Amino acid sequence: MSRTLVLVRHGQSDWNLKNLFTGWRDPDLTELGVEEAKAAGQRLKAAGLQFDIAFTSALSRAQRTLKLIQGELGQEGLETIRDQALNERDYGDLSGLNKDDARAKWGEDQVHVWRRSYDVPPPGGESLKDTGARVWPYYIHRIQPHVLSGGTVIVAAHGNSLRALIMALDGLTGEEIVAQELATGVPIVYKLNADSTVASKEVLAG
Repeated sequence: MSRTLVLVRHGQSDWNLKNLFTGWRDPDLTELGVEEAKAAGQRLKAAGLQFDIAFTSALSRAQRTLKLIQGELGQEGLETIRDQALNERDYGDLSGLNKDDARAKWGEDQVHVWRRSYDVPPPGGESLKDTGARVWPYYIHRIQPHVLSGGTVIVAAHGNSLRALIMALDGLTGEEIVAQELATGVPIVYKLNADSTVASKEVLAG
């Protein structure tokens, strides 16, 4: 019984590079992002992992990351389910803005609250708590059953949708999870117990 869950944040996107709030906007990967995704696939291959099913968001940067990983694993035909429940946090009115420009408009302290608080959403957008409210049920009903039945599952998604999952898996508070940085293109490998609790966690950094 494998009961393995792998989480990986998409490789660097064009808007990550430009320091823009991205959210549900849909920029592509940079050249570095492509290399990060391929490297993630190589590290998963070196760990001997092959997947039974894959989940990703409705956004192309996560989908392309997953495809590049599949290519490295020789699993191009892997069943893949795409759902906006796994999309990045919606940054609302901040989407598309340079982070420095946002600070100039609303002030350093206010932008910091929007970015790093657990439950304060930006105008027209989602807080991390709001993001979790769509991610957690999707995980419980769609993803977790594949893992608990003994499968090996990969989820390629985004910084904040994955933070919400990690918060639940690791039993972290809202304050603890917002302080955690999630590197692009670095797989996190969970092994679950039969009762869905975490047996082990390994970060496959380069």
